[in-house]
Amino acid sequence: MKSGICPKCGSKDVYAGSTLPPRGKAGPHEVNTVPITAGVLPSVVALDNYVCVNCGYVESYISDPAKLQKIADHWPRVEELLKEEKEQAKVTPSQLNDF
Repeated sequence: MKSGICPKCGSKDVYAGSTLPPRGKAGPHEVNTVPITAGVLPSVVALDNYVCVNCGYVESYISDPAKLQKIADHWPRVEELLKEEKEQAKVTPSQLNDF
């Protein structure tokens, strides 16, 4: 979408919210943000949104590239989550007898 072409429908009717001021990106309740950390004083980062007005497809990108490392430091990698889910889903033959 950053190229100005929608990956879903191929339209060039793509608009960017990346030029909005940081406060405008976050919205009145910081709904257009991604949490980096949780807690009493959570850390968030605003998103830059790209919208195709032809089909409605939206892509979002972290607006502050410096926050990407903080996300990597605090969030689990998807690969690790999938591995955990796979491990939890394994059923041993002895567990089958429990059913």
